[in-house]
Amino acid sequence: MKRVKATYSPPHSHWVGDGFPVRSLMSYDRMGARNVSPFLLLDYAGPVDFKPGKRPRGVGQHPHKGFETVTLVYQGELEHRDSSGGGGVIGTGDVQWMTAGSGIVHEEFHSQAFTRSGGPLEMVQLWVNLPARHKDAPAAYQTLLDRDIPRVKLGQGQGELRVIAGEYGGRQGPAQTFTPINLWDLKLEPGCATDLRVPHGHNNLIVVLSGTVEINGEEVLRDAGLALFASEGTDIQLEANNTARVLLLTGEPIEEPVVGYGPFVMNSAEEIQEAVNEFRAGQFGMIAPGG
Repeated sequence: MKRVKATYSPPHSHWVGDGFPVRSLMSYDRMGARNVSPFLLLDYAGPVDFKPGKRPRGVGQHPHKGFETVTLVYQGELEHRDSSGGGGVIGTGDVQWMTAGSGIVHEEFHSQAFTRSGGPLEMVQLWVNLPARHKDAPAAYQTLLDRDIPRVKLGQGQGELRVIAGEYGGRQGPAQTFTPINLWDLKLEPGCATDLRVPHGHNNLIVVLSGTVEINGEEVLRDAGLALFASEGTDIQLEANNTARVLLLTGEPIEEPVVGYGPFVMNSAEEIQEAVNEFRAGQFGMIAPGG
């Protein structure tokens, strides 16, 4: 079995803009960049109910450089725009994969329809690092619709796994990644042990978004709990005590320095200063009015 190195309880929530009450379940500065590479941060927003409104809530224009953001929507609906011309509405089950790369400016708000109707919002945003050779990749945007994400049935009624990135059960996820990554979204049914095989040498994290899950017959995670695994080994066993939603991440570590400053993640302090200067000079572009 793949050894659990540490488990983490959810921290207190904080607001990102006025639209996302989030708990930062994982971050490279809290857990150590080597332990979680190529991942940097994982924010879990909600679940929370919003009343109907007239003005969309969210986060206004802000920059990123040197990594990717991956947003999974479980409930609600978001609208995204960025300076690369990417954007659109993502709803329940959809995923947006944004490459900040050489620099991007974007904004994220509740969609107009969700603003008018109100209702529950639940989403995850994951930050994925880029290796030095790709930190200047052109900014880009992938829309991964729920209907295009492969699903694999787990055993005899054990649940279902969505392959967002990487591969499982012979099915390939639609996300294009710069380094080897698996991003699996699982719904587990109660009372059944599910055995999963992950790549040896990958850093590995499991987040239980809802429900109660026993890992390898030893550790128990509950709502918004996270487990960090040793890179050695390949086998993980999960058993849910009730219907559970689990996010499983594996990735080949990027063996490079990680230096972060707010929305910029580079390899040195000098590169961070360059990123700040580029943004101030307008080199990340602008979001087209009304686009």
